[in-house]
Amino acid sequence: MTVKFKVIEKGQPGVAGGGEKKFYASPVMSGELTLAGLTRSIEKISTVSGADIRAVLYAMVDVMRDSLADGQIVRLGEMGSLRVSISSEGKANADEVNAKAIKNAKVIFNSR
Repeated sequence: MTVKFKVIEKGQPGVAGGGEKKFYASPVMSGELTLAGLTRSIEKISTVSGADIRAVLYAMVDVMRDSLADGQIVRLGEMGSLRVSISSEGKANADEVNAKAIKNAKVIFNSR
């Protein structure tokens, strides 16, 4: 898979004036593909109806959301996998760590 990118210059985070600046590759986005668009694209290359494709895609999203919430890694074959990541406040004692200590939760995608 070829990814289009552009070159950008970035300073060091947290350093006044940006510190030493370096150049990095940054991906170029050219739009988005929604579930509806994905359905249409799959419909064009298969004999499955759009309604059936939509039903499977929406069910897949629901099952993936539930599986991630249950702490499972969701593997998507050759594409990669999804997993949940959380960040929390540090506490002095283990028994002080509870759901309220969680500051952020996100889904991480790892490509193959």
